[in-house]
Amino acid sequence: MHFALQRAPRGAFVWALLAIGMAVESSMIPFNTVAWAEEDPSTVEAMKHANALSKAFRHAAGHATPSVVVVRSETKARTVSRGKGEAPDKSAAGNPFKGTPFEDFFRDGMPEGFQFHGPNGPQDPNGAQPGRSGVGSGVIVDASGIVLTNNHVVEGADTVTVKLADGREFKALEIKTDPESDLAVIRLADADDLPTAKLGDSDKLETGDWVIAIGNPFELETTVSAGIISGKGRELGGIRRAQFLQTDAAINPGNSGGPLVNLAGEVVGINTAIASNSGGYQGIGFAIPINLARWVSEQLISNGAVQRGYLGVAIGSLDGEVATKLGIKGKKGVLVTEVMPGSSASEAGVQELDVITSFDNQPVDGPRTLQGVVERSAIGKPHQLTVLRDGKPLTLTISVKPLPNAVAGRMPAEKRPSPSDAETFYSEAFGLEVRDKKSVPDEGDLFAGFDGVLVDRVDPDGVAAEAGIGPGVLVRKVGRTAVASIKEFARAIEEESAEQGVMLQVRTPRGNTVILLKKGG
Repeated sequence: MHFALQRAPRGAFVWALLAIGMAVESSMIPFNTVAWAEEDPSTVEAMKHANALSKAFRHAAGHATPSVVVVRSETKARTVSRGKGEAPDKSAAGNPFKGTPFEDFFRDGMPEGFQFHGPNGPQDPNGAQPGRSGVGSGVIVDASGIVLTNNHVVEGADTVTVKLADGREFKALEIKTDPESDLAVIRLADADDLPTAKLGDSDKLETGDWVIAIGNPFELETTVSAGIISGKGRELGGIRRAQFLQTDAAINPGNSGGPLVNLAGEVVGINTAIASNSGGYQGIGFAIPINLARWVSEQLISNGAVQRGYLGVAIGSLDGEVATKLGIKGKKGVLVTEVMPGSSASEAGVQELDVITSFDNQPVDGPRTLQGVVERSAIGKPHQLTVLRDGKPLTLTISVKPLPNAVAGRMPAEKRPSPSDAETFYSEAFGLEVRDKKSVPDEGDLFAGFDGVLVDRVDPDGVAAEAGIGPGVLVRKVGRTAVASIKEFARAIEEESAEQGVMLQVRTPRGNTVILLKKGG
C-alpha cells in the first residue's frame, strides 16, 4: 500500500498559524481542552473516565512491579536405576512435551522408534533423566530477601536463581515448600533492603473488581495484563487445600508465582494455574488468595512447615434431598460422615449426620470453607462449633488439634468382594445384595476398624445403582442404625421405604460418606 502526502490549502495554513499564535499568547487554555471543546460532552466525560482508569493501572503497576522477580530453576541430569530384568519405562524419563501445548497429544511420551531433542532434553530408554530448567515468577514479601512463589516453580530444583526488576541476581539460600497449597518461600543469599510488595486483603475482593497480573510469561520479563475477578472460591482437583480466585487477566506459562494486584497496587493473589485446551491463555486463570498465601508463608518462614488445624471428621456436601431427610431447611452447611476416634470432634461430642453450620461464628457453606477456617484456627484453644442435629441447632466447644501427616494424603485403594459361597441378603426394594464383611478375606486398610456389610451386587436399573452404589462399598449404618451383619442390615432396611428414601452411611475408596437411596431420587 502506498501513501501520498497532500499539501494543505494555503488559507488553511495561515489560519493554523494564527491559531497557534493565539494559543501561545493565551497559554491559559490547555491543548487537550481545546481539542475536547469540539467533542460531544458525553464523549469528553467518557474520555476522562478512561484516562482515570489508565492512570489507576499505571499506579498499580508502578507500585508492584519493582517487587516482582524472575525465578529460574535448574535440575541436574540423573540416572534412574531399575531392578534386574525390568523393562525400560518411557515415563521414567519424563515427557519431552511436558509444559507445552503438545503434552495432551503425547501423554505417554514419544511413540516407539522416535526420539525428541528439545527444551526438556532427549529421552533415554535406559533410564537417564536429562537436566531440566524452568522459568517462573515470584514476589518479594520481605526486604531481607524472602520471595513468595508457587511450589511447582521450584519443586525438585537443584539450584534456584532469582532476578530482580532492576537486574540484580541472587542465589536461593533456602527453599521451603507446601505442596498442599502449591506455595513456596525462597530465602535469598546476601540480600538486604530489597523492594517489597504491599499485601492486600483478598477477603474484600468482589467479582467484577479490576486486577492486574504481573510476571514473566514466555520469559517476557515484567509483563503486565489487566482484567477483573471473574469468580471466587474455585476448586482445582490437583490442589486440595486452597480456594482460588478466578480472573480473566491474561496468565500464561511463566506467570506462575507472580502477583495478582488490585488498583491500589496491593497483592491480592498469587497466580498459579490456567484453564486451557491449548496450553496457552484462554480467558480463565486462577490465583491463590493472598490471605491464604500470607498465612502459609508465615508458617513456612517461622516453622519450616505448615501446621494445620484438624477437627477429626470426614465431611461431605449437603444436597437438597439429604437436607430434607435430616429435617434441615436449605443447603447451607456440611454433613459429617465420619468422626475419628480420639479426635477433637469425638471429644466434643460431634456425631455422624450432624450438619456443621458455623465455626467461631463464621458461616460454613461447604466443605472447603470449613476446611479453610479450621486449618488456620489456633491449635489447642477452644472454638465454638455450631451443628444441626435432627434439625435442631446445638453449639459445641471444641479444641483443634494439629493435622496428622497420615491424614493429609490418605487415599485407600478400591477393592471388591471376592466370590464365595457365604450367605447374602438381597433387598429387592432397593436393588442391592450384601454379605458379611468377614466373609471377604484381606480387607486391608479400606475397612480396618469399621463394622458393616459389603455390597456384593446391585441391580443395574435399581435404586442403589441409581444412587451410585456399586460392589465393594461397605454399608456401616442404615440411617443412624449401625449394622455389623446381614441380619442387622435386613432388619434395618426392611423398616425403610424406597419411595420415602433412606440414608446409608457407607465407606468407599475415598473414605466415609452418606448416600440417599430413594426411588426416582
